[in-house]
Parts: sequence; structure tokens; C-alpha cells
Amino acid sequence: MTGSGARRNQQPVVADADEQWLVGVAAGASRDAGGVPVALLGDYLPLLADAAITGRKPKRAELDAVEALGRRAAEQGISAGRVVQLYLSAARRLWQDLPEVVRSRDREAVRAAATAVLQVVDDAVATLAEGYAVARRDLVRREETLRRELIDDLLRGDSDLGALVERAEPFGLDLARVHQVALAAPSRRLPDTDAAITALEAVIFDRLGDRDVLVATKDGLLVVLAPADASNPDTAPPQRAAADDLGRLMHDQLRRLPRGRPWQIAVGRPHPGLYGIARSYEEAREALTMAARLRVASPVVRARDLLIYRVLLRDHPAIVELVHAVLSPLTRARGGAEPLITTLHAYFETGGVATETAKRIHISVRAVTYRLERVHTLTGYNPVDPAHRFTLQAAVLGARALDWPEKPLPASG
Repeated sequence: MTGSGARRNQQPVVADADEQWLVGVAAGASRDAGGVPVALLGDYLPLLADAAITGRKPKRAELDAVEALGRRAAEQGISAGRVVQLYLSAARRLWQDLPEVVRSRDREAVRAAATAVLQVVDDAVATLAEGYAVARRDLVRREETLRRELIDDLLRGDSDLGALVERAEPFGLDLARVHQVALAAPSRRLPDTDAAITALEAVIFDRLGDRDVLVATKDGLLVVLAPADASNPDTAPPQRAAADDLGRLMHDQLRRLPRGRPWQIAVGRPHPGLYGIARSYEEAREALTMAARLRVASPVVRARDLLIYRVLLRDHPAIVELVHAVLSPLTRARGGAEPLITTLHAYFETGGVATETAKRIHISVRAVTYRLERVHTLTGYNPVDPAHRFTLQAAVLGARALDWPEKPLPASG
């Protein structure tokens, strides 16, 4: 009995009648903080009252309990500002409504009580904030891990659909919708991708909302998964307004960053469902690879614009044979085949207009005409003749896709 009485004497000196008063203080502080649960105060109010009465400082174990409450607030999704407001409002209300039995006309006694109370407030709020920050860091790390694992499984496209739907729901993803994937490739490896992810999230969430959007990294690339218009997106005009273009939206934001420039963005076509996400991702990856092989300087590359290369490369032996049969004679030209291939490529892209071709590759119109004649002489195919143009153009596209003549043609088998 003696030990039990000793422990009771160490507890805050708060009479039973005053406990109801502390309940009222807690309820008022909860209202001030926008309805933050009173339970997050724990034993904070008795600590304040005890400090006002006896001047006792909080013990380490009592502060550890406050830190745990800060962690709990973070896990419940309550903002740090509201939790701190709860504690400050509780201290203000307690001091204002301190019972008459605690009040004193002695100025020094009042000053000592105020100092003790402020010390408790200082220690408790600092400890609360520390616990909150630790919990938030843990939550962010856990969410990043879950986000990374989810994006990997979505882009792979071979995971269990039911499990993925359940895992995607907390991130606001509806896998039944039409989505598209865009990849951003920096000019060099970024030492820290957090700034780029934060910048992209800010602008994309502002434009598209935070549902059905994921921003992550994979294999050194920034990945954006975003909703797309389900009403036949492939028939949308190719020259859409920049504000509605995911690729332009991303590039406009990333080019403002001090590192990673110049960026190149590849956008896969929109597809419905889980497997459509993986398909759009593969298209975007292929577009980046093809853009590098074709030396495409455009900052935004759309997979839909490179479909012809996918068609050509689908029958690899056939395209190798076409390039060899039609264009290999160009290697006998002075300077090799590359200048003639470059001229043909520009000539076809400009719709067969020699003056525009000359401007694009920075040579004279006479030089363009001379090179086209050399192609005709060496290959037997006349670029100006509509009957020959399709064969030549298909061969040139195939050469670009195979990175010929810079690389030797693979064996056709």
C-alpha cells in the first residue's frame, strides 16, 4: 500500500473535480483545431496543469508518449499545422481557465508557473513535431516503394489483374480507363530525380488532376502515366494544342530545370485497360530508341508518328534485303552513301520540293538536283518518278531504322 501511495503522489496534482475542467479544455482545443481528435492530446493537459501547480518538468517517458502521438497523427493523415494548433490552443485555454485554487496574487509565483507551462509547451510541441516528421518520412518512403513496385508491374503488364486493381486504388488509378504513358529522357544521368518528379507532378496534377496519374522513375527515365480521351484518341488531330498535349506539357516544365537539358519526351498511344498501359509504355520506349537511331532532334516524339518504322522492322529480313538491293549501290558514290541518303530523306519529307530540301540540309538547290541524279544513275530508281518513289522511300526509311550506312547491314539470312 505504501508503494501505491507513493506512486499516486507522483502523479499530476489535479483533483477529480478539476478533471472535468480539463475535459472541457480539451474539447475546446479540438474545436479550435478543426475537429482534431482529443485523443491526440494524451496526458498533455495534466502535464500542463501539473507544471502550473508544481513547476515540474516533463519526464523523458512522458515526452516519448507525445512523440508517439505525433506519429499517430501523421499516420491518420492529419496535417501538422492542425496538430500543433491543437496543442497550442489547449495550452492557451488551460492558462486562461486555470481554476482559482491555482491562481495567485504573487507575481513571482505567477511568473514561475507561466515559465513552467511554457517549458512544457515548448518541449511537447517540439517532440510532437519530431514524431510527426519521422512518421511522414516513413510514410513517404513506404509510398515510394509501393509506387515503384506498382509502376513496374503496370508497365510489365503480366501481373495479376485483381491484385493490381486493389493496389492501384490508393493511388487513384482506375485501370478500366484509357491511359497513355510518356517517357522523359534527360541528356545525361540525373544525380537526383526528386526535383524533376516534383516539377512534373505540380504541372500535371494542376492540368489533369491527381487521379489516374502516376509520376515515377524507371531505368533512368521519368515515367508519366496519365488518362487519355477514350473517344477514339487515334483520330485526334496530330497538331493538338500544346495545353492538351502531354508530351509538350512535360517538356515545357522539364526544360526549365537546371539539369537534364535537353530533354526528349516520347509519348505512347492511348490504350484501354491494364494491358494497354504496358503497350503504351513499350511504344514510348520504342519511340525513344527509334528517335535516337534516326537522329530525330524533336523534343517530343509520338509513337503514332513512327508506326511506319514498326511496320518495316516487323519483317526484319525483308527490310534488310530491300535496303541492300535498292541502296547498296550508293556506297560507290564519292563521299559514300550517307550524303545521298540524307538528301533522299529530306526530299521525301518535304514532299519532293527541291528548294525546301536544300534549306533543310543547308546545301544549294543545284547540289540537291545533282545528288538526286546520282541516286538515279547508281540505283536505277528515279526519286522524281512516282513509280519509283515508294520503293526508294521505303528503302530510305528502312536504312534509317537499321542505322545504315553508319552501321553495316545485318545478315539477311
